[in-house]
Order: sequence, then structure tokens, then C-alpha cells
Amino acid sequence: MEIAVVGAGINGLCIGWEFAKAGHAVTLFERDSVLSHTSRASSKLLHGGLRYLETGAIRLVREALRERQAWFERAPELAKPVQITLPVYERSRRGRRLIGLGLWLYDGLARGQGMPAHRWLDALTARARHPDLKADGLLGAFQFWDGLMDDHQLGLWVAAQARLAGATIIEHAAVVQVSAQGTVGLATGEQRRFDRVINAAGPWARHLLQVSDLPSRHDLDLVRGSHLVLERPGLAAYLLEVPNERRVFFVLPWQQGTLVGTTEVRETYPAGAPPIPPTPNAEEIDYLLRAYNCYFTSGVTRTDIRETFSGLRPLVKSAADPTRASREYVLEPNDRLITVFGGKWTTACALARKVHRLAAAGH
Repeated sequence: MEIAVVGAGINGLCIGWEFAKAGHAVTLFERDSVLSHTSRASSKLLHGGLRYLETGAIRLVREALRERQAWFERAPELAKPVQITLPVYERSRRGRRLIGLGLWLYDGLARGQGMPAHRWLDALTARARHPDLKADGLLGAFQFWDGLMDDHQLGLWVAAQARLAGATIIEHAAVVQVSAQGTVGLATGEQRRFDRVINAAGPWARHLLQVSDLPSRHDLDLVRGSHLVLERPGLAAYLLEVPNERRVFFVLPWQQGTLVGTTEVRETYPAGAPPIPPTPNAEEIDYLLRAYNCYFTSGVTRTDIRETFSGLRPLVKSAADPTRASREYVLEPNDRLITVFGGKWTTACALARKVHRLAAAGH
């Protein structure tokens, strides 16, 4: 079959790679450059989604943990295990018992992957190992394992694998219309016909259906996630509660600095307007600085920021609060067209396999 994939973020690249490996003629269309938006603005984690257990997303966490291990094996130079410290304070909204139960389940879902089990450190041990953590009210800390990646380089590696398998990737080729009959319309005015079209445009997937006058049973929440990179060495990785909230954020070693993120702010656009790549605003920057300074004795200010960046995450619309929105993905077939709604970096290859099976089944 001749396959068109719209979007060369990580989902589109993995889909193109999967079809090319199966012997199909694959063309990926990307309106900008490969991995130029959401997929390179992640929190740099390959993780199962510990916090998703609170919403009962057992299937997604199990799949993500399996796929996390697969990334370690595919590209060990770009995806590696990382030990994460989760301190518990008297003020924490989740107590030691609840967090321990979640980590026990997390370990169980990852059983057989060779990852160390979580462990508890008492307050004295936690402070000795993490002297920059504030001691006031510290009860202790959990340590568990997840994955850290270079999202841009790992995505470029996937693009290279797709090309080696025979896929053609065309950059700066904006798709402005698709049809259920397999037609792809480019901004140049060119119309091309394919046996299957996969709409993997991420935050732009729903908009592409709208401008193509195609109905859809699903919609997206577009959520801005902003990050800071501090000009100070990241000595350890942390998962922390935002003070006075149930939200969590990460502090991670990243490129000789420290990555802090993320925020979750719902973006809205006028009817018919396409999403716009976001940038962090002043309120988000201050929010992340305040959250960081609540936990570490060596406080930071704006002068410590090396860079900031934001990504626009496409979440399947499922909750009023974007923090609690499902991270599950949905595949919606319409004759020769399949649209991808949602998706996580970690599970991109699993999603690609499901798209391939759906297309092979005749949808």
C-alpha cells in the first residue's frame, strides 16, 4: 500500500517507521522540520506515568512501562534509566502510605524488566544524600526508577530508522486538507492520492479535520506545558508536589543544567483558527521558580534561567481539569483516513503498531 503520514513528530515518525518496516511505500509530510514542536518540548522523560495510577489508567501505565524498556533496548545511548527521588513532607498532600502503595503497584507493573524496586529513605538519610533539600518538615523520601532521554536526538534517530526502512520524509510540506478517500492536499495546491492517510498532526490533528470538512467523534484539549532550564548542574532527579496543589513537577539533570517543569495550562483558540506553537509566559516562569524554591535551600531567580520552552500537548478531551485529563490515545478511522488523537512519547511505537493493524484490517 501507499501510505501518507501527516506530521513528523514522534507519533508520525514511529507510524511511518512501522509501515515502512512492513514493506509499504511511505511518505511523511511535515509542515516545518522534523520534531520541531511538541515532540522536542517534552519533560525529557520516558516514563510509565506514576501519577496516572491515581486516575485508574492501569492499561496505559502497563503499556508505557513496557515501552519504556523497549526504548532502553533500542537506543541505549539516548534513553537510560534514571533514579528519581520523591520527598515526603508533613505538608505533602499525599502521605507515605499512599505513595508507597502507588510505587508498589508501579514496580509490579514493571516486573521482569530488571529495574530496581523503590525504597524508602528516612529523613536523616534523605538529607545526607540530598543536602540541598530543605529539612523543615521532611519525613523522608522514596527513590524509584524511570527513564531519561534526549527527546530531539532520539526522535532524529527514529527518523533515520524510518528512512533506512524506506520511508520518504518531506519537510516544509504543509498539508492543508485530507479526505476520507485518501487524498492529501498540500499548501502548494498539489493533490496526491494514497491507499491510506494517517493524520498524526498532534495538536493540529483536529484542526486538519475541521478545515477538511470531516466530522469527528473526538476532540482535543490543547495544554501548554512550560519548562525552565537553570544554569546550575543537576545532581539528581526529583518528583515534587507543587505546594498547596496535587499537581507534581520534575527537577531533572539536563545538558549540564537543571530542567524544571512542567505547567499545565489549557489553550483556547478562536473557532476555525489553527493552534499556535506556545511560549512560556511570565506567570508560568514565576510559578516554576516558586515551586523549585519551596524545596531547595539554594534558591534561584530569573537570572539563573538559561532558557525556557513550551510544548502544546494534545490530550483527548475527557476532564474539566487538564491535570486529570486522560493520557490515553484514540484512533478514529474514516474510510481510508485514520486520525490519531492524543498519545505519549513513551508509547509512540505501541501506538504505531495499532495504527498499522487498524489499516491492515481494512479501516
